[in-house]
Amino acid sequence: MHDDRHLVEGRLDRAMRQFVRPAQYGARVPLSMSVWHAPGEPVPVAEALEGTYEPFETGTAWGKPWSTSWFRLEGRVPEEWQGRHVEAVVDPGFSGQGPGFQAEGLLHDASGVPLKGIHPRNRHLTIAARAAGGEPVRLLLEAAANPTVLRDFEPTFLGDVLTAGDRPNYRFRSADLAVLDEDVWHLVLDIEVLSELMHELDADRARRHDILRALERMLDALDLHDVPGTASAARAELAEVLSRPAHASAHRISATGHAHIDSAWLWPLRETVRKASRTFANVTALARDYPELVFACSQAQQYAWVKEHQPHIWERIKKAVADGNWSPVGSMWVESDANMPGGEALARQLVHGKRFFQEELGVETEEIWLPDSFGYTAAFPQLAKLAGAKWFLTQKLSWNQTNKMPHHTFWWEGIDGTRVFTHFPPVDTYNAQFHANELARAERNFAEKGGASHSLVPFGWGDGGGGPTREMLEKARRLRSLEGSPRVDIEKPAAFFEAAHEEYGAKAPVWSGELYLEMHRATYTTQVKTKQGNRRSEHALREAELWCTAAALHDPSYAYPYDALDRIWKTVLLHQFHDILPGSSIAWVHREARETYAQVLTELDGITADAVRHLGGTEPSALNASPYARSEVVAHEGELIHVNVAGLGSRSLAEASGRTHGPGAHAAATRETGSIVLANEHLTVTIDSDGLLTSVRDLNHAGREVLAPGSRGNLLQLHPDHPTQYDAWDLDAHYRHTRTDLTEAESVELVEEGPLRVSVRVTRSFGTSRITQEYRLAADSRRLDVVTEIDWQESEKVLKAAFPLDVHAERSSAEIQFGHVNRPTHANTGWDAARYEICAHRWLRVAEEGYGVAVVNDSTYGHDVTRAAHDEGLGTTVRLTLLRAPHSPDPETDLGTHRFTYALLPGATTGDAVAEGLALNLPLRIAPAPAVTPLVTVDDPAVTVESVKLAEDRSGDVVVRLYESRGGRADATLTAAFPVAGADETDLLERPLRAADTSDTGLALSLRPFQILTLRLRPV
Repeated sequence: MHDDRHLVEGRLDRAMRQFVRPAQYGARVPLSMSVWHAPGEPVPVAEALEGTYEPFETGTAWGKPWSTSWFRLEGRVPEEWQGRHVEAVVDPGFSGQGPGFQAEGLLHDASGVPLKGIHPRNRHLTIAARAAGGEPVRLLLEAAANPTVLRDFEPTFLGDVLTAGDRPNYRFRSADLAVLDEDVWHLVLDIEVLSELMHELDADRARRHDILRALERMLDALDLHDVPGTASAARAELAEVLSRPAHASAHRISATGHAHIDSAWLWPLRETVRKASRTFANVTALARDYPELVFACSQAQQYAWVKEHQPHIWERIKKAVADGNWSPVGSMWVESDANMPGGEALARQLVHGKRFFQEELGVETEEIWLPDSFGYTAAFPQLAKLAGAKWFLTQKLSWNQTNKMPHHTFWWEGIDGTRVFTHFPPVDTYNAQFHANELARAERNFAEKGGASHSLVPFGWGDGGGGPTREMLEKARRLRSLEGSPRVDIEKPAAFFEAAHEEYGAKAPVWSGELYLEMHRATYTTQVKTKQGNRRSEHALREAELWCTAAALHDPSYAYPYDALDRIWKTVLLHQFHDILPGSSIAWVHREARETYAQVLTELDGITADAVRHLGGTEPSALNASPYARSEVVAHEGELIHVNVAGLGSRSLAEASGRTHGPGAHAAATRETGSIVLANEHLTVTIDSDGLLTSVRDLNHAGREVLAPGSRGNLLQLHPDHPTQYDAWDLDAHYRHTRTDLTEAESVELVEEGPLRVSVRVTRSFGTSRITQEYRLAADSRRLDVVTEIDWQESEKVLKAAFPLDVHAERSSAEIQFGHVNRPTHANTGWDAARYEICAHRWLRVAEEGYGVAVVNDSTYGHDVTRAAHDEGLGTTVRLTLLRAPHSPDPETDLGTHRFTYALLPGATTGDAVAEGLALNLPLRIAPAPAVTPLVTVDDPAVTVESVKLAEDRSGDVVVRLYESRGGRADATLTAAFPVAGADETDLLERPLRAADTSDTGLALSLRPFQILTLRLRPV
């Protein structure tokens, strides 16, 4: 037979485009329209119902960026449409962009009850499947004029309502009543499923040719000038090829409805409230027509928004959960970034998320659901287990630029050895639409073939929301068992995980350590003020909970601020969403984040101050929220004071030794030719005329020189920063090809000369930016602080601070949540080379046998570590990534003044790095207070107390979370400063697991490396 495939396929394409698809809707009549343009921000529907509406014609421009217009749509079903399937079809001017990235709307009935969202791939609202002729139709459309911000990553000011301008975004195309011809609609779906499958099959497969000839017969049966009249006959020609079942060995797909909704990204937080409402209205409406639908939905925050703002939709969600159509998943408050949130914050993501699903929906979620976060901390497996989660799902690793993940179903092993059963869907998307190429990719990619036969496919429009459509559900019905295609079953994620675990759990491979995303490495740095706000809020919450607990135990009249702390935690957790904390959202989001963090810190400062007042005392004291004792120099009322204070305790300043002119520890400065030398009991630091470190000698290690021979430390280095595509997200490897060392100083001056602290101030200018740094060395401190203020006015540059160290390090150790990870300093393999930018929390340490150096910081996450050969051997260069200046999606990212501190810590053990990282991030609080005995003490310094708080159930129990922080085993005793009637070990949600080992001397603890332990103490 002659090969005429291309002719038949071309014939089909034209018929579909020109005749069949347009015939899905037959008769149309326009609805009459009137409009009320809401002033300012969105308003509730009750206010819109009271608006003053004016006549509006299709073809009229509307919608300045970020505005809302309310349209009344009115009409009557024509009598001749009696018994027909009638729909309202609305197009407010949709562009070619996908759903969620342009105009969106929510249709209500005339009384204001929300019915269904509309977007470019879901424009209809069913009026009646069998309409009554003459039936009146009255609808209210809330239309959001959201602009399309991300256009090829070009800079735009559309990303903030303050700069977006007033030009209308859209021109309203149509609002009609229309008759849906169900035969034609089903014919379109039959053709799409078969033609897509045909194109995925090899040309030598008989099945491909069977489908082709069936499609040809279908075209012969179809009168293109009477598609509605011949659609039924055309479908009959396809029935046989559609009925052939899948092979017994076909890959099995568990499909779950999905609508990834970024809690903020190319839209502000307030718009996500409406995106969730529109999507959830769609899904609950769809479930009425497709009882097999299961919709997996994460992010408790979004549920909470809908509960607050859309009670009708909330009731529909609860019914869908009860009916089995809706599956709450994820266990977290939001789908957070999974690299930068602190340990306690990541625990609280799980605590607040799981608690919401339990209390509001009666569901115990069993999985961590993070398809789109930018890499995953190795602390997650243990946290998942402690929260009662059994499964973990991610999709983002399919974006790796260099190395392909070798597994799709595997055990993920964390730093403590805990393993969690993990799935990485081989379909490589969380927005599947049941295209045949997606299903074929899932089967082709699946790495566990031969051992497992089952993968998961999340389907539905996402990122900006939208969710599943009726077309997707219809395709799924056809794909349930279809020869040549994987089998498709719509079911809950838990059903997939249970089946996959049963089939493959005993044989599944193990991946140990972090799931590093080989992309989006700049998210450790972009939008520094957002990251600073998060870091400072996390530590301020820690401090507030500690002193509030102390006040509650000390003063029976003190009311622990449960509600305020709960609300603030949820605010901080929300801003850890994976496009807010990483810095990849529009300017509006980050402007509001800065304002929110300022409010959070102000409120927490007030809460802590009030708690401290309830402790009594009138004399100023230094309060230490770190679990480690500190010897520090503090400033109070114009003088410097050297104070020693116990961990989690306080010390009166009046009792402190070594005031400005008193005895005790000391620091001194001397001027030498072209240099200034700073010294104390531990370090001698030389700063040259360029304001760079030329020598750092560790007096505790026989005067060992810390810097590599011939190098200078704290060298600021400026690189051009032009990612190939994702401006805010990516730091592409080619940035390292070009570098400018900022060696020229405008001034280098000695500004503090001791005896308790010495400081040298260095000022530099480059481009249109200016930076001032103070090297500070305090008495009895092993830490050289670099206090930095920079007026950053650069464009598409990245700024690094380099410390070339005379340390032969095989690996670097970087703090993560509840521990640290070790990464090679070499680039032997593609996996090693791809980690050219890494994330660290408060410290990063490099070491050789017997000696280490750490760099600690108060707001930096991005680092790089490289080997550096010198004349005398091999050293290690540690660099902190300080600032970037990308142009998309925020064209003015990070411009302005920034203040932060980082520090060099010579001779540092891992324990030193842990303690000094906490000290830098938890400055001593000076306030009127008595000498406070630490609420809890642990006699092994390897055991770090993470948080002290009252139990969430308001029982008055004290909850202490701690962990082994050095990577070894620890046997310790925890002693409380208050009488304890009993104690339990609990999970993260403070639910008892087992009784703690108590005695007269305290609680005996035995911890594995990096083990997290939550204790619940019952005061007498």
